Amino acid sequence: MNRLLCISALLLTLGISAQSPATSARLVQESLDQKEAMEKTSLLKNVVLKNVGPSVMSGRVVDLAVNPDRPTEFFVAYASGGLWHTENNGTSFEPVMDKTPTQNLGAVAVHWASGTVWAGTGENNASRSSYAGIGLYKSTDLGKTWKFAGLPDSHHIGRIVIHPTNPNTVVVAVSGHLYSQNEERGIYRTTDGGVTWERTLYLDNKTGFIDLVSAPDNPEVLYTSSWERDRKAWTFEGNGSGSGIFKSTDGGKTWQKISGSGFPTGDGVGRIGLAAYDSNTVYAVLDNQDRREAEDKEATEESLSKEAFKTMSSNDFLALDNGKLSAFLRSNRFPQKYRAANVKELVKNGTVKPSDLALFLEDANALLFDTPVIGAEIYKTTNGGKTWSKTHKGYLEDLYYSYGYYFGQISVAPYDANQIYIPGVPLIRSEDGGKTFTSIDGDNVHSDHHAVWINPTLPGHIINGNDGGINISYDYGAHWIK
Repeated sequence: MNRLLCISALLLTLGISAQSPATSARLVQESLDQKEAMEKTSLLKNVVLKNVGPSVMSGRVVDLAVNPDRPTEFFVAYASGGLWHTENNGTSFEPVMDKTPTQNLGAVAVHWASGTVWAGTGENNASRSSYAGIGLYKSTDLGKTWKFAGLPDSHHIGRIVIHPTNPNTVVVAVSGHLYSQNEERGIYRTTDGGVTWERTLYLDNKTGFIDLVSAPDNPEVLYTSSWERDRKAWTFEGNGSGSGIFKSTDGGKTWQKISGSGFPTGDGVGRIGLAAYDSNTVYAVLDNQDRREAEDKEATEESLSKEAFKTMSSNDFLALDNGKLSAFLRSNRFPQKYRAANVKELVKNGTVKPSDLALFLEDANALLFDTPVIGAEIYKTTNGGKTWSKTHKGYLEDLYYSYGYYFGQISVAPYDANQIYIPGVPLIRSEDGGKTFTSIDGDNVHSDHHAVWINPTLPGHIINGNDGGINISYDYGAHWIK
């Protein structure tokens, strides 16, 4: 922890306030062409590599596309592991984008009747390890062959929506560069299969669009969420007044802002995920970065404080009650991996000192820990966005922690408007429209969830994409297979 502080302080001391300009899309393509040419003449081009273990590998899933008529067939998009296809319910998978120039994906959508697959490159999460893409790719044979389909400087694509009766009409949410400003952000629409694109919604060069959904009962009704965000090597601004919700009633040709009227606005609005049950009923999950109201806590002799750690000896620290120490770490928004037992082990072996905990709370992010952010909130509209209301009381603790930018998804069951799923560090489910939630993680389910598909005809059947791959349940998450 103290090493991170030293690095942060060094960067600030050096006065580093800007980064080099982003590499142009033209130069990126030239480099990819050069790489392809070098591969053709490489002395190693015929050497076949064979995986010798582990027997099962996986990684961070960002999106799913499931055949609703035959749910044993689906595509899985990985953050930096390409696109995979299964026809036997995940018993085996085949990679289908190994020959494309990038394996970094953010979104996948399929028009199953025609076999048309759209893949948006560039991870849709905004983590430090989220790698950029090079635009859209399209396949008309379920992934056997691919062609570039536009938007080369998009870098990160949040969501793709295909018109249900016309695979050539596609609307795409582009979040844009993660580490720099750029113009190729916004909502883009094509009616000729990607030959030409029209940008139908744009805010500015630092605000992109992260989610996009169509109403199941009317494909002309679309909802999208904008996201103002800017990451640097030393900091991350994941919220701003540019973040909000927009609606289209003409298939994405024109848009109207509908956030407000019960939905938060202002600088604290972070990433927003959307789920439409029908044209009027829409859920939104918000990463609210506004501060919580300060709680009045009576100081007692037994309470722990930041100041106490500054002078506390290692022996006194090791003698602290584990429950109280864990409560302190949790309430001060320390990362989940830092709890009493392992922090004591770090102090015991001399890796850190008790005073490092105080230093950690006094770095550039001290405000985040001293007065925690509101975090994840669920909002709902039943009148097409005219008004919004929060579905629950209090805070959704231990869902996003301090990195809501890494999640931002919500799903609603097509057969039950009150059944919703929220991916986060755990995966949680509500049966009462977001009033109360239950965690449905399983023993063999990896944490950090990013995608949920709900079977429209078989209640209880869900497919979950997380940081460890794919899990499938047939009983609302009570049990899972991997």
